[in-house]
Amino acid sequence: MPPGRTFMRNYLDVTNVKKTRKTPRDQPVGEAHVRFWHHLYRKITENKSLKEYTITLLSLATLYREHGLYRLWVSVDPYVVLLSAECFEPILNSHSLITKADAYKLLHCWLGTGLLTSTGNKWKIRRKTITPTFHYRILDQFLPTFDKNAKIFVKNLEEYESEDWIDILPLVTLCTLDVICETAMGVEIKSQNKHCMDYIEALQVFSNIHLERFMRPWLFYDFIFNRSSNGAKLKRTLSVLHGLTKKILKQRKEELKTSVDNLTDSSIGEKKKEPLLDTLIKHQFQNKDFTDQDICEEVDTFVFEGHDTTSMGICWALYHLGLHQDIQEKVYEELQGIFGDDKDKTLTAEDIREMKYLECVLKESQRISPSVPLIGRSCTEDFKIKNYTIPRGTTIMLFIYALHRDPKVFPNPEVFDPDRFLPENCIGRHPYSFIPFSAGSRNCIGQKYAMMELKTIVSRVIMNYKIESIDPPEDILCSFLLVLRPEGKLKLRLKRRK
Repeated sequence: MPPGRTFMRNYLDVTNVKKTRKTPRDQPVGEAHVRFWHHLYRKITENKSLKEYTITLLSLATLYREHGLYRLWVSVDPYVVLLSAECFEPILNSHSLITKADAYKLLHCWLGTGLLTSTGNKWKIRRKTITPTFHYRILDQFLPTFDKNAKIFVKNLEEYESEDWIDILPLVTLCTLDVICETAMGVEIKSQNKHCMDYIEALQVFSNIHLERFMRPWLFYDFIFNRSSNGAKLKRTLSVLHGLTKKILKQRKEELKTSVDNLTDSSIGEKKKEPLLDTLIKHQFQNKDFTDQDICEEVDTFVFEGHDTTSMGICWALYHLGLHQDIQEKVYEELQGIFGDDKDKTLTAEDIREMKYLECVLKESQRISPSVPLIGRSCTEDFKIKNYTIPRGTTIMLFIYALHRDPKVFPNPEVFDPDRFLPENCIGRHPYSFIPFSAGSRNCIGQKYAMMELKTIVSRVIMNYKIESIDPPEDILCSFLLVLRPEGKLKLRLKRRK
């Protein structure tokens, strides 16, 4: 019998929620559960499973909002979904519940057990090794790289000025891929010159396969999945994804051979730009048990996390600015005070700090469209939240997308209002009510890096172009898996500023 069977009793039919005899208000949350997959099986053959999955999650979040959590079954596995800051806090502060959910094992074929997917002592050692490379004193020295690639990105937009609209995501992805490879890996791949299109295509294929595999629980098992048509396709896709990693590692090692000092210098804490990859190679130099495979795990992890989540953050910010022209103009006015008459001005760290209203806009964009909408943890021991005991073996899902829409914290949560993040409006707000980069010991190691990159690229775009979003939010269907990604194209119209 699966863990927690007695914990999840009774039945709530999510296919017809309005007609249930008992609503969540009539019965405590500890006396209701949801079978999540039984009604999705019918929809899979109709190619509507993603829509049903999204609607179900959001509907249940609305129904159980006042409780702050609800339970469901995914196939035969018990899940608990958290919705409120009060429920998030004990999980994120726990030093024992740091193991990622079993669903993350679907990423092992690509990322191995790097910082994102590892746990226990391995995760602690890797985290301690990598953290200094994202120290705030080092980040300022990444700014010229951010700015250089942002200028290339804006330059590449010129060829689309005459188009009715442009799908912004592929171009932003190329830009952020260049940035993460040059800053964290110390290698220029120049993907904005269309040198890595096969890698970008492989990322999209992997994302599609991962989504399809997640929506079909029987494909969780490698024995079955590897014999499906997507099994062979994934193998080809991984050869492309891992190929770039091996190329980066080989190139950087050859460069470091010319300077032994780079391998023996231990002054990581000094104000000196040292790429993550150099730190990993140095760690290998000092620890023979740390293999090339270990390095590749972290390179794959940071290339994925460092460009995919950031590219979606940039795209959603531009999309929301395109929907709200008045807010876009306020951002433009702030940037004019920084750039003056010189749109090509080289940005400084002080300029980035002066973009205070733009920072509010970026935070509000992350509130409504968080790059990572869900986090999964495995409950490795009986754990208490509020008055409920979550039994060992349960999967805990932290639903960030729903957390950021709590009307008690953010009134009119669907309204885009950057003023929510003005300093005076943040007083008294629960510290775990807004966590686009997670929180606690497993928070995003590169959140300051990401915010600096977002400010640099978005500011360059707004200084040069007035943007308009084509599709309203209700017409955009998103995936709630790896990152919050639109299923279709994110269409923007560009108009050069005079």
